[in-house]
Order: sequence, then C-alpha cells, then structure tokens
Amino acid sequence: MRGPRSLGVVIKLGTSSIVDEKTHEPLLSTLTLIVETAVKLRKDGHKVIIVSSGAIGVGLQRMDVERRPKHISKLQALAAIGQCRLMSLWDSLFNHLRQPIAQILLTRSDISDRSRYLNAQNTIHELLDMGVIPIVNENDTLAVSEIKFGDNDTLSAITAAMVHADLLFLMTDVDCLYDKNPRTNPDAQPIEVVEDIGALVADGKWPLFAAPSRCLRTSFLTCASYFPVSQAGSSLGTGGMSTKIVAARLATSAGVTTVITRSSNPGNIHKIVKHIQGSHSPASLTTQVNHPSTAALASLNNGSGSGTSTPAAAAATPSIEQAPAVIDRSQIPLHTRFLPSPSPVRDRYFWILHGLRPHGTLYIDQGAYKALLGKAGLLPVGVVDVEGFFAQQEAVRLCVVDKRRSTPGPDGKMWEGEAVEVGRCLTNYASAEIARIKGHQSVEIGQLLGYADSEYVAQRESVSFYNTVSRPASPVGGHRA
Repeated sequence: MRGPRSLGVVIKLGTSSIVDEKTHEPLLSTLTLIVETAVKLRKDGHKVIIVSSGAIGVGLQRMDVERRPKHISKLQALAAIGQCRLMSLWDSLFNHLRQPIAQILLTRSDISDRSRYLNAQNTIHELLDMGVIPIVNENDTLAVSEIKFGDNDTLSAITAAMVHADLLFLMTDVDCLYDKNPRTNPDAQPIEVVEDIGALVADGKWPLFAAPSRCLRTSFLTCASYFPVSQAGSSLGTGGMSTKIVAARLATSAGVTTVITRSSNPGNIHKIVKHIQGSHSPASLTTQVNHPSTAALASLNNGSGSGTSTPAAAAATPSIEQAPAVIDRSQIPLHTRFLPSPSPVRDRYFWILHGLRPHGTLYIDQGAYKALLGKAGLLPVGVVDVEGFFAQQEAVRLCVVDKRRSTPGPDGKMWEGEAVEVGRCLTNYASAEIARIKGHQSVEIGQLLGYADSEYVAQRESVSFYNTVSRPASPVGGHRA
C-alpha cells in the first residue's frame, strides 16, 4: 500500500502572529515554532509556502513608532524598513535548521498581468522543486490599495490557487468554528469540517451560517455555526475573520482545502496535516476528478465538447492517498476545515475570475447564457446592456437577466427582474463599441463600427463561470456606456 503523497501546504501568518501588538517586538517563541513546523513538513516530503505579513509591524519597532500611522507614504516607508528586517529574522531562524528560504513580493498588478502571474507561478514551483521555502508578502512599499483596503488573507488564497496547493492554513486568534455561540453557551461544540462555505456570511459581530448547512464533527449534521471573534483585525493588521472567510471561499473554489486554527499553537499544523492524511472519513482531503459535477464544470470552463475530465484535469486534481490509522479524536487539535469545491476552477479560468479587477458589467439574456454553457462564444445579439467604461481585453462581470426590454424601463434598465452575476469574461471590444453593437447580428458589426475584429463580444475561452450561479450581481459604480 502506498503511503500518503506529498502535499502543497500554504501557511498564512498575520502581523499579530509575528509581532506583539503593543511593543511591536517579534514573537520569537511563535516564530520559532512556525519554523520548526515548516521544516518538519519539509522532512515529511511536503512543499511549504509561508505567506507572511508583518513588514509594517517590524518597521514600527525599528523606528520606535508607537502607533500605526494613517498616511500612506509613512506606511510605505515603514514597510520598506521592516521588510528587510523581517526577512533577516526569518532567514536567521531557518538557518539554524539549515533550511533555505526565498523572498517573493507581489502586488495586484503582478497578479492582473498574465505574463507576470505565470512568471511568479513558475518561480515558486522552481523554488519548491529546489527544496526552498518561499516566503511571500504583499509589496506594501508599492501597493497603495493593499495598505488601504487589502489583506494577506486574499493573497494567501491566490498564492495557494496559483501553485495548486492542497492545504491553506489561515492562522488566527481562535481555535475553530462552533455550533453555538461559545461565549453564551458552555455546551458549544467545535465543528471540524464545513462542507458548504457558500452558506457562510458575516454580520457585524458574528460570522455565522445564514441558513442551515451541513457541517461535520464526527459525522454530518445540521447546525448554525459561530466564530467567537468580531470582523475587525488587530491594530497592526488589515484583516479580520471576515477576510478569512472570503479567502477560504476563494481557495476552496480553486480546489484548496482551507483550515482555520489558532496561531499561538503553530505545532498544530503538523498534527492537522497528519490527521487529514490518515483520516478515513468522507471529509478527508480528497477531490474526485470523476465526480459528475467535477467533470461537468471542467468541461464547462475549458470549453471542451465532452463531459468527461481530461488526463490533464485528472493530474491537476489528485486525491490524497489515505494511510491506515486509528484516529484518537482527543489528540486532534481544534480547527475548522473548509472542504474544497468538487468542481474547482483553476489556471486561466481562476485568473479571469479572481486575478483581475472587473471594469464594468455585461448584461446578457438567457439565450446567450445557454449558448455559453453549450461552449459557444458570446455574440452581440445576446448582449442586453453594458455598464462601466473599459477597453478591449479588460475583465468585466457577466450577468444574466430574466427578460429583455425593447425600450428602457422607468428605472432606465433594458431588462426586467434581477440580474445574477454568473462569471467574468475578457471582451474583444471596448464598452463604447459594445454599446453600439449590442442586440445586433455579428454580420452587422462591420457596418456599425467600420471594422469587425471578431464576430464575438467575448471568446468562449475568455469566459469563466463561478462554481455556483446563484449570487446577485455586484454593484457597479460606473455609468452605462
């Protein structure tokens, strides 16, 4: 019998896990345990990536600044000061165990540019093949939007999806998810596995299930679930529990099992990995490529005509070999594991969905949507309306409407009912051009525009769908073209 296979493991650490929130001194005891855990995983044959925040926090300590400043330029300067000291700290700790590391700094522009995205992917794969542990961070010195709005939870999810990792650990200040509010219910029980993260939302105080969902402790059951924390992050960081839920949803959609556990006990990571590999439960880390829904989505997003998964898809979605083990559940560290989607979206289709910022919205009718599901491209006759201002080959939201109107209604819309966002696409024409050719036949494009670069508004290979299509369209701040 073959033993457990090698896994790709991404560990995300927030600033509060790296430096003290008040003194800004490095938490050497926690960092040392992280280093020991990462090296143990490496010795077990796993490939490890660390996504590390903390540059600004370390910069605060170096410059004797008590509070995190509000001005962007000062934050960028502190990030520049702290990043080199942070990497020096990581290198010093790993050097004691003779483990080489590498620094990778990314920005949103690196993710949105397809060539740089692939270069980053290739570099990380090469480092992992060399036995190096890459340490990834947002380039806070340049990334203005990250310092103001972003978080490394999302970066860790994108990194995990980029390298086809098996596990993403989001280290936080809580142990796990509970079936009741543990602060008011002493009998609250921890939940080990969440099967459907799509039902999870966050309100002002408690992230919880808006509707009953299937969860697992020792078996599947129906429950409402709670995290005993608020949404806000620490005074040093930019994240919170809500950003971790978003990151978990992002990672699981790409086929990455996501784990939330307490950062003060980093040694639990190794135990959890062992538990997942040795588990015989249906919630063990396994994604079957021959599952009907998996094959259907693979066919849907790769544009192939058959409904069966390809050898490439099978190679990209291997199942974890299960080693026989007697599970002592009392020895399993508290954690919550979000199961990956049975129909993961990967590579170019993941990049279109999550690597690019949408610049507008295309509203299409039901006929166009059915044609896209049937592997056809998006023709102008199926476009009902366009919002926003965008150029050729820019990403836009793709929304399906119930019924087309011949003239704008009282609300100014060209459709009736609610628009549902089903995916994203890259357009062959700019917003102003699409506004002129929408609703027309492809043979009329040349007459309307004076040229015809393509008969399609979007090629089928430039259209990517979400795993579920029940989400409402995101609000668009722009105007109709």
